Amino acid sequence: MIQAAIFDMDGLLVDSEPFWQDAELAVFQSLGVKITRQDTIDTTGIRIDQIVKHYYKTQGWEGPSCEEVCDMILDKVIELVSIHKPMKPGVMHALTLCKEANLRIALASSSPLKLINATLDALDIGAWFEQCHSAEHLKYGKPHPEVYLNAAEGLGIDPQNCVALEDSFTGLLAAKAAQMRTIVVPEHEVATQERWVISDVKLTSLDELSIKMLEA
Repeated sequence: MIQAAIFDMDGLLVDSEPFWQDAELAVFQSLGVKITRQDTIDTTGIRIDQIVKHYYKTQGWEGPSCEEVCDMILDKVIELVSIHKPMKPGVMHALTLCKEANLRIALASSSPLKLINATLDALDIGAWFEQCHSAEHLKYGKPHPEVYLNAAEGLGIDPQNCVALEDSFTGLLAAKAAQMRTIVVPEHEVATQERWVISDVKLTSLDELSIKMLEA
């Protein structure tokens, strides 16, 4: 029986993926790192410190440390989210449905807690979430299931009694590895890819979510 809904954040609640792409392109290119927008798309859902360490290992740069580069990218994303407040369609509908279904609501994100708090404040939806969990300081980020398992444990609910809502394939893998029911809302550009078949439900928007999908 489903007792909790655990939401991803970037790309699902907030249309921040283009901001991440812009920030990564600007910062990495300023350091002389050869990177394309497709490269930033291909790493969607992966923790930013892992991305930065990958490019430092494969291409390297002089000057700022990996930690400083992460902060440069993060600060740019926070700035853009705070200005534009780009809530994704159907967010309030989905949160309201979860409440109507008497589900506990939590958040499990790869993003640093600093960005999580800034985003929830910008969108004015923080009060909906009983708990917020970040993979920032975990040994492994998504697709490792730890952040989802931590969210379930924090709620005191068996992972098999949770439904995870995701937009990225990396996040979907994490939720599946945690043995949660999965609802995915992939970006339009990749929505037709066959790999989404491993999800329990695939939507084009959170506006399509129903209580039946949550509880099945």
